[in-house]
Amino acid sequence: MLLEVRHVTQYHYERPVRESVMELRMQPQKSARQRLISFELELDPRAQIFSYADTFGNAIYHFDVPQAHDTLRIEARSAVETQADPVLPAALDMGEWDRLRSDFVRGECFDFLRPHGFATPTNALDTFVNEHNLDLLRRHDPLTALRTLNEALYSAFDYAPGVTQADSPIDLALGVGRGVCQDFAHIMIAICRGWGIPARYVSGYLFTDRKHGDRSDPDATHAWVEVFLPTLRWTGFDPTNNMLTGERHISVAIGRDYSDVPPSLGVYKGEADSQLAVAVSVGRAKAAIADPEFLRLPRPSFPGGRRRSSEDARRQEQQQQQQQQQ
Repeated sequence: MLLEVRHVTQYHYERPVRESVMELRMQPQKSARQRLISFELELDPRAQIFSYADTFGNAIYHFDVPQAHDTLRIEARSAVETQADPVLPAALDMGEWDRLRSDFVRGECFDFLRPHGFATPTNALDTFVNEHNLDLLRRHDPLTALRTLNEALYSAFDYAPGVTQADSPIDLALGVGRGVCQDFAHIMIAICRGWGIPARYVSGYLFTDRKHGDRSDPDATHAWVEVFLPTLRWTGFDPTNNMLTGERHISVAIGRDYSDVPPSLGVYKGEADSQLAVAVSVGRAKAAIADPEFLRLPRPSFPGGRRRSSEDARRQEQQQQQQQQQ
């Protein structure tokens, strides 16, 4: 499937700020099932763009706008050709559990077996697992257990933007029974790692199709889970929409949890409040993509013209990204 993505991020400051420093994770990945045809970044004000790959192989673009400005606009445009994932078998043999415990898997997938950040076991998660008898799924082979877990999470939670924030622990979604893709992914990752199955967080886009029952927001980035099964390698599950990943999914970045993969993260110098506007559109490459409406988000000021700390920046970007990644 040939798809085009347009992802626009716009910061508007109530008065000019002196400098902005940003890093972006917006370039779709290159893989066996996903061919990156083109990727373009357009900045206003213009700035020199640098790039590197992070520890997980994600493409990072970063830049500095050193002059005074009251608006910063970032537009990322991508063209991607995706392939359907191979058809999975109905089940795997029970020996897959033993293969998951091998030294190879533990070494190769070390980062994705340990609790991290938002994907950390809690008492509320233990209660949820017990109430839904999810640990009994391990009586089945891992693939069957994962398929059932994916469906169980879809059924247990309502999709409801605005209930949780980007920095909310999984306990909030577990307590209210509602959340967005980020929450579903973190909960599934925490359960999988507790079962000894490596699991990683994937940030990207979904070409939404309501006819298929998709409930995620078509005007936002998306998130799902990939698990490592020795027989099948990395396999994608989308608990938000109760599906395996396929040609409508475009992966951008992978990490241990959301904190590893925010699409935009930055700091600015200036004594000014600002608003963030985000627009995402995904469509077939030969079809015209209408200009998406912007979602405007409040952003707090940092008095005294000081540069925001990295902790302040990450927290604020997470709060804003919750509105994007749904």
